[in-house]
Amino acid sequence: MRVLDQIIHSGDVAVGHTHRASVGGVEILLCNVDGTLYAIEDVCTHDGAPLDQGELAGCRITCPRHGAVFDVRTGAVLALPAVSPLETFPLAIINGVVYVDL
Repeated sequence: MRVLDQIIHSGDVAVGHTHRASVGGVEILLCNVDGTLYAIEDVCTHDGAPLDQGELAGCRITCPRHGAVFDVRTGAVLALPAVSPLETFPLAIINGVVYVDL
């Protein structure tokens, strides 16, 4: 597990919101779904658009560019035009600090 390049505390990401962060130069998006944090790559697999500007609704994030939808818990594609899943990353919260496993 690696600490994010900028220390993020679990309470820094409100329920229903996201927070873009970097781990060793890899851009990830932390997503808070009903109090549980998930870490996904911050790149739409359809065209490379960053997802941090997209809308998180429950466990679904929508790409702001073309509307592809992904499940942030699994990375699964839920709506076209994307066909490839997102990469997801295991994370741990230790003493309130978020760590991500690349």
